[in-house]
Amino acid sequence: MNRCLLAFASLLLLAGCHMRSAEPKVSEAWVRLPAVAGQPAAAYFTIRGGRSAKSLVRMESALAAKTEMHQNMHGMQGMTSMAPLDHVDVPAGGIVQFKPGGNHAMLFGLDPAIKPGTAVPIRLGFSDGTTAEAEAKTVGAGEDAPY
Repeated sequence: MNRCLLAFASLLLLAGCHMRSAEPKVSEAWVRLPAVAGQPAAAYFTIRGGRSAKSLVRMESALAAKTEMHQNMHGMQGMTSMAPLDHVDVPAGGIVQFKPGGNHAMLFGLDPAIKPGTAVPIRLGFSDGTTAEAEAKTVGAGEDAPY
């Protein structure tokens, strides 16, 4: 009986390994629109790593002139600043979050026609040339995050 259970558990574990996607997946993507028109918007999302580790090296959106990845840094006396990121490591099977107060993306020159509720396409590019895409929900500057 114990050997049967062990064999069954091993098969389940193997099946779970094969069910993991080969490439990273992006979920829970959303964009907070700026309070002042013409200022950059901020994008947030979750990346679930695929079968192998990758480095996220770029982001882009057809609705923004430029997109940059940033990290928030907490300095002395409670001051917060931002610094650009040239890459973000995504471990195999791991989860990386871009969230308020942490890593995030800045969308510069966002199309002024974008209003709360409009979907914003985002494409993430990895150092090996693979990409992942998401449709980000948009919220206004004072609205609650959708996730």
